[in-house]
Amino acid sequence: MAHMLPDQVGEIVSRNTPPEPAVEAARNADSLFRGIYEISKILTAPTRLEITLANVANILSSFVQMRDGAIVVLDAEGKPQISATTGGTVPKSAAGSVIPQAVIDKIVATGVPIVIQDTSTSELFQADPQLSSGTVATAFIGVPLKAEEKIFGTLSIDRVRNGTTCFRYEEDLRFLAMVANLVGRTIRLHRTLSTAGGRRLIEKRPRPEQSLDEDRTHSARHPHVKIDGIIGESPALKQVLEIVSVVARTNSTVLLRGESGTGKEFFAQAIHKLSHRREKSFVKLNCAALPESVLESELFGHEKGAFTGAILQRAGRFELANGGTLLLDEIGEISPAFQAKLLRVLQEGELERVGGTRTLKVDVRLICATNKDLETAVRNGEFRADLYYRINVVPIVLPPLRERPGDIPRLANALLDRFNKENHRDLGFTPSALDLMSQCYFPGNVRELENCVRRTATLARSTTITASDFACKNSQCLSSLLWKGVGRSHGAYAVDEFARGNMMPVGSPLPAMRVGPSQNEASPGETCDPHHPVCPAMNPRLTERDRLIDAMEKAGWVQAKAARVLGLTPRQVGYALRRHRIGVKKF
Repeated sequence: MAHMLPDQVGEIVSRNTPPEPAVEAARNADSLFRGIYEISKILTAPTRLEITLANVANILSSFVQMRDGAIVVLDAEGKPQISATTGGTVPKSAAGSVIPQAVIDKIVATGVPIVIQDTSTSELFQADPQLSSGTVATAFIGVPLKAEEKIFGTLSIDRVRNGTTCFRYEEDLRFLAMVANLVGRTIRLHRTLSTAGGRRLIEKRPRPEQSLDEDRTHSARHPHVKIDGIIGESPALKQVLEIVSVVARTNSTVLLRGESGTGKEFFAQAIHKLSHRREKSFVKLNCAALPESVLESELFGHEKGAFTGAILQRAGRFELANGGTLLLDEIGEISPAFQAKLLRVLQEGELERVGGTRTLKVDVRLICATNKDLETAVRNGEFRADLYYRINVVPIVLPPLRERPGDIPRLANALLDRFNKENHRDLGFTPSALDLMSQCYFPGNVRELENCVRRTATLARSTTITASDFACKNSQCLSSLLWKGVGRSHGAYAVDEFARGNMMPVGSPLPAMRVGPSQNEASPGETCDPHHPVCPAMNPRLTERDRLIDAMEKAGWVQAKAARVLGLTPRQVGYALRRHRIGVKKF
């Protein structure tokens, strides 16, 4: 010993001297942390669940004293589905032979770990003689695999008791419980991703190799926000929703175009809700409802005393929408003088209140809406060209209801549900009633459909609305008179005759008109006949190409005359002919 080096002496002493309790505790904690770390790496590896569980069972012996380990995963009926042991994965046919079924049932039923000091004296193990350890004294520890309060199976180890080794059951139990928690969450994740919903989740997840254009296309085709008030599954509507979901992510000005009643305000709200400005205000203003002087005050605000009645300072709609979105509805109705004032705000982002001198900066995403032909208004000098280019950055044309025939039943049922809630009723449509509405032209679009639903529901005599309950089946449809223009020169008389027909008793015949219909007009009693060739409210549904060819034939293939028939400009008719590749006949 005298010739030994100091380091060698210290090594011999450390081998024969028991470690201090604090040192031993630090080693145990370090081993526990390393074990959790290594098992976490195994669980997050991209391999099949069976291989993952077998790898976990094999690595347990590196961090806890054990002879064998087992992980048993149960199916929906509580039977063993996967059994992974230190020797690998057991076939499903022999999955129940790893540990006694009575032990599994008890752990699953109680949801708490169990510790058996000697399995040879346990009733749970004696119930299955094949798994008895015989004369060898064996200890057993089993814990449940849990995730979100659901038990997916068990994790267990056993060890031989030789009477000399002191086992740390509390520390081992704590370690196995943490491992079981990680394994349970992994099983839950695998099962979630194996379902149809999970696969869709994976498909929607952006991949690193995707380009920005691919990501935009993918997001556009899968709008993930439900839009209140917009109902339908037609291709025309889906196409608009795809455009809306793409446009919403930018600050570009949007011009919503379409016929009256197509839901321009709902789509404007959808753009706001899908944008990064959703937490800010959505402000709207109908430009056609106010005279120019009031409109300027509403948009820009006014100072106290700016005009008679201005007793307080007031912020305008631009200020209220600062950071958010402003919808200007019926933008085509504002005067040329006010168009110049609006253009400055859109170009510079600056404004002054009426009667004020201080310039205010605003950050507003502008959405405009109109059913007016702005191109014709620009050519006629009614609308400034520079303002037109400023607001027509991203035009979105909303489809009329006649191009969404499959959506009419869905909309009708939704409108009837709203009526039932407001009036505490329990009405429903029959299939024949929905089919009748699906054939209707509805020039007034959703607004006219709502009018039809509410009128019919109000006058319905039973809780089931049939086709015979509709006004068009009883010659009382005012919309047909409005849209077909029956007796346009005698419009007042037509409505008066209709009023004198005592509308309330549904089904009462309409009195004969004093002025007979012309050759191209249907009589009042035939106005809503679905098979009448000139009834626009119930006209057989034609495609755009068919309507264009029909108008051209009636006009002798003169584009200017066909344009008047269709209510379009000759330029639009010419464009439509080229788009549908219709050759113009020459005589």
